[in-house]
Amino acid sequence: MDYQYLKYELRDNGIGILTISAPKSLNALNSTIICELDDFCSRLDTTANRVLILTGDGEKSFVAGADISEMANKNEAEGLAFGQKGAEAFRKLEDLPIPTIAAVNGFCLGGGCEIAMACDIRYASSKAKFGQPEVGLGIIPGFSGTYRLPKLIGQGMAKELIYSAKVIRADEALRIGLVNAVYEPEELMPAVIALAEQIIKNAPLAVSYAKECINRNYDMDRTEGLALENQLFARCFTTEDQKNGMAAFLRKEKTTFQGK
Repeated sequence: MDYQYLKYELRDNGIGILTISAPKSLNALNSTIICELDDFCSRLDTTANRVLILTGDGEKSFVAGADISEMANKNEAEGLAFGQKGAEAFRKLEDLPIPTIAAVNGFCLGGGCEIAMACDIRYASSKAKFGQPEVGLGIIPGFSGTYRLPKLIGQGMAKELIYSAKVIRADEALRIGLVNAVYEPEELMPAVIALAEQIIKNAPLAVSYAKECINRNYDMDRTEGLALENQLFARCFTTEDQKNGMAAFLRKEKTTFQGK
């Protein structure tokens, strides 16, 4: 996969690192980047790539937002198309059947915060800054921010951040539950990779089923959510990984899961 603004590295252990690379604009999301992300998520080999790490190029910014110069003169129809394009790409990222981790290394604003929220887990540099400052530009979050942010941090806090357009530091993002952990800049990527390595020790299908349960429960009531969990729990018992994993446990041995 060859892209103008995306860099992708797949390591031998199955950990993939996707870097958004437009450092001159602090990795701001333009239409090309969004289309490339959409294509990447559609084509990613999730058998070879067991965990995907998403980060931004450079030391200053993860993703500083959407490209304002591109949006400034859009009309209503063009705004709708741009928002739908971003939302669809982020939905594909969210729906990948493998775990995704955002390594937030700097500014994480607007569309940057929205793409980070589409990942399963967010680790941040102590220098990172977060916010949904769109109302200060005369718009609202357009890439699913009003949907995902309240689910992560609660409606009251989400409304405060969106209505005020304020930018918060990484320690505040940790306090309100927007990120999972905060590290010094030089410790961020090693911590993210260590987490990815811990994840890939486990049964790939079980991890994927767990992700499916959690993501689909976003929009289900309790009865539906518990039924889905029962269904996917039962499906685990059709896998070789379950047979081998439990047999190894009873023998007090370790096993290597094959994703079968």
